Amino acid sequence: MAWKVSLADIDFGVEEEEAVLRVVRSRWLSMGEETQCFEAEFAEFIGAKHTLAVTNATAALHLACIAANINPGDEVIVPSLTFVATANAVRYVGGVPIFADIESEDWLTISPTSIEKCISEKTRAIIVVHYAGYACDMPAIMEIAKKHNLIVIEDSAHTIGSELNGKKLGTWGHIGCYSFFSNKNMTTGEGGMLATNDDDLAGRLKVLRSHGMTSLSWDRHKGHAWTYDVVDLGYNYRIDEIRSAIGRVQLKKVGGFNQRREKLTHLYREMLSELVPEIKVPFQAGRGTSCYHIMPVLLPAGTNRFDFMEGMKAEGIQTSIHYPPIHHFKNYQDQPEFLRVDLALTETIGAREITLPLYPMMKDGDVEIVVTAIQNQIAKLK
Repeated sequence: MAWKVSLADIDFGVEEEEAVLRVVRSRWLSMGEETQCFEAEFAEFIGAKHTLAVTNATAALHLACIAANINPGDEVIVPSLTFVATANAVRYVGGVPIFADIESEDWLTISPTSIEKCISEKTRAIIVVHYAGYACDMPAIMEIAKKHNLIVIEDSAHTIGSELNGKKLGTWGHIGCYSFFSNKNMTTGEGGMLATNDDDLAGRLKVLRSHGMTSLSWDRHKGHAWTYDVVDLGYNYRIDEIRSAIGRVQLKKVGGFNQRREKLTHLYREMLSELVPEIKVPFQAGRGTSCYHIMPVLLPAGTNRFDFMEGMKAEGIQTSIHYPPIHHFKNYQDQPEFLRVDLALTETIGAREITLPLYPMMKDGDVEIVVTAIQNQIAKLK
């Protein structure tokens, strides 16, 4: 349908078009010079020693679990309030995702206290999710990981440009995993990136990304290698040159995109506080610098979320849910071993959360339209 205000949108212009044409005219479409430049530029942007572009963030999470030596039966602590790929990646390698609760209604990220309650002799890793672009309590989580000798993987799909204590999210743990999906702060349509400061992890991730091979087609094309060995059970998780070229352009714009998202988020907070104080807006306390990926709010307890979303739809406003808790999905419901602690906050938030439109091309007037529609629907549903 034609939305008055859609949930998300992308900002592509002549620069992206020219980048695609440059690749097409080069006649080299698989991983090559564009990808190498994209990786180097992204590494500089986040302050990481190594970055590896991959086909999507789910592939990044899968490779991170392999490189972290998660074996069948090993436990990995994850939040349930996240996209299902976070837990699926653990299961891909035979691991057991153990769901931890979130911190509070004000901070919807994985709770360090809940993490500690989930740890057993089988725990090998923690996957944190910087929900909506806001930082998990990384100092506390890294201290827990150090105490129990655990690997920390950061699901940084929401956090391109977010920082904590002057350090980019995705570089706190052992491996960071980023997404360039079409609704992200910068996009290549599909695409992802791995980041690490560990030389050994980087070496293994590089081999795993492309069939376990010791050299790539680009190496042989440039005359740097004539043959190859296969030294690991790798995968075809390569990105292509077209997406890398688009990513390079988007990376130059993401700072401006994030600044606009910040202004829109503050406008939302001001207008909601004034006009619809019944709506709770998380993440208003200070912890680092967000990239403001999405705009989550909480409906008043007892509000019929379906009726609210249908009402918003009738007014031309697209909304979404981030996220249905993973442990509610049919594929996870019959797995009692995944549940070790009470997920009371996840349950509460999972039933009340609504995601409002947020993207750089939104006008201030669009925020007013959305907030007015919320005001109307809350009044109707009381």
